[in-house]
Amino acid sequence: MTERKPTPSGVRGAADRLAGQVTRTPLLPLDHGGRRYWVKAECLQQGGSFKLRGATNRLTQLGEAERARGVVAFSSGNHAQGVALAARRLGIAAAIVMPSDAPKVKVEATRAAGAEIIFYDRATESREEIGARLAAERGATLVPSFDDVDVIEGQGSVGVEIEAQLGHAPERLLVPCGGGGLAAGIALALPETSVKIVEPEGWDDMARSLAAGRIVPVEEPAPPTRCDALQTKRVSPFTFGALMEAGARGVAVGEADIEVAMAFAFAKLRIVAEPGGAVALAALLSGKAGEVPDGSVVVVSGGNVDPALYAEILRAAPTS
Repeated sequence: MTERKPTPSGVRGAADRLAGQVTRTPLLPLDHGGRRYWVKAECLQQGGSFKLRGATNRLTQLGEAERARGVVAFSSGNHAQGVALAARRLGIAAAIVMPSDAPKVKVEATRAAGAEIIFYDRATESREEIGARLAAERGATLVPSFDDVDVIEGQGSVGVEIEAQLGHAPERLLVPCGGGGLAAGIALALPETSVKIVEPEGWDDMARSLAAGRIVPVEEPAPPTRCDALQTKRVSPFTFGALMEAGARGVAVGEADIEVAMAFAFAKLRIVAEPGGAVALAALLSGKAGEVPDGSVVVVSGGNVDPALYAEILRAAPTS
């Protein structure tokens, strides 16, 4: 039996399925360096990130018996909120495995959406193992954050929206990457677009995997990063395969680059970008993305950041 893989037609179907279920986020103009770019503000999505898209696409396709048994997910916060919100709307019980050091704002939002939270130690425990065990014990459906066809295809609805808003596919697109679900979905939605994924320095396993032509994990010891949403130590064959076939390549940005991008987003675009959500903008502003043609799109994927950290970054970081 051939394993099902995410496809362009699957992404289009997901976009149709999600119409009216998620926010059609704005495409904001950004004039920089003598060129006009477009910023896809997924930080303005319900739940504060693009994750509601994939979660909704996955959960709406569960059967009645599956819905009755509930769902389990593991996440540092954005996928947690996406699953919790989608589950509440559909009347499904949701249990979320979250690291004990997850940002408080993400934990509180997930709990407020009605989900049960199970904490784990990011350094010593495996969220995948805990999630799989809980799902097996409860007979629940496990909803991965990126290693799932329906989740990837739902995230790809971002690309479908971008093409509809521009009236054409952009020449280049910069997108944050953790496990690669968003980037892979967009690459499937926009096959004519050159996709460049962006990761934090030391967590650039997708970029290194694409360069090597095979999946390689994050090199240990991984450095500390404020990009909690992008701390994925090994990508999925689904996401890697889609990005490899698309000819995508990647770059990494430093913590200082990310802070500058967050402050820039607030000052110039009037949007809140969390560290992981700001990496693609950081690659553009720092020049680490290389030559970025006029009319390219930059995705700001999330805006869930603790207020104290955000205030600290805004006070310290330059905006130009």
